Amino acid sequence: MEWRTHTSATALSSCRARSHRSMQITVTHVGTATVILEIGSLRILTDPALDPPGRAYRFGFGTGSTKIVGPALTPDAIGRIDAVLISHDQHADNLDASGRELLRHVPRVITTRSAARRLGNGAMGLAPWQTAELSADNGPRIRITATPGRHGPPLSRPIVGEVVGFLLECDGQQYGALYISGDTVWYSGVRSVARRGPISIALLHMGGVRFPISGPLRYTMTGVEAAQAAAALVARTIVPIHYDGWTHFRDPRAHAEAAFACAGLTERVRWLVPGSPTSLVW
Repeated sequence: MEWRTHTSATALSSCRARSHRSMQITVTHVGTATVILEIGSLRILTDPALDPPGRAYRFGFGTGSTKIVGPALTPDAIGRIDAVLISHDQHADNLDASGRELLRHVPRVITTRSAARRLGNGAMGLAPWQTAELSADNGPRIRITATPGRHGPPLSRPIVGEVVGFLLECDGQQYGALYISGDTVWYSGVRSVARRGPISIALLHMGGVRFPISGPLRYTMTGVEAAQAAAALVARTIVPIHYDGWTHFRDPRAHAEAAFACAGLTERVRWLVPGSPTSLVW
């Protein structure tokens, strides 16, 4: 397996230039923002939050949440993973104790620069628009680009910390990149992703996260914001994740369904059944 990092957009353009046929990707929603992406022989896991339900977690500055729904798959059932993508490490709904244990058995981890320093053990940190490349014998070559994210209102980063999303591009894709928003609100940084080129599949972190201590302020996209993001991205397939299973998620699926319907996007939305592999055209 090979892993390289660079900051040039040339690799993205060249990947698109070679993209001329459709390919399949298998997506399995494990829970929250934890998703297995199977691309040829490569298996990539996102934001591993794998603890059982019932535990309360503190997120700092008077915020916290209780996990009320467990993962659809245990770490053993997830099986071999070639790389893990972590939007940020500072909140347990994106990386918890069981997820950290899983990292010990994974050859490649990519995350924010600050999270990479905290995690150590060879974790790779990327700033927005930096790119890493992953390939395996007899498998596809994947380009993974970090994208901007803002995990709350303006000027909140010193409190909530650094976060990124990810763009995945691959030889053989036909309709554009696969975008994982990470924990972010809808803002200009997400809009900038649309300017990088077509989006085939958008995995959008939703839930409208809110805490009593900060009143109406939101820390992830609501359904309305996710619909705005999906429309701006012109995403061919929209996959909602990170919207239930914790007490700090305050914008339920029904609200998101109504927002997508109002925006005329219902036919593009795929609500995944946790634990059930779903094949999507990339």
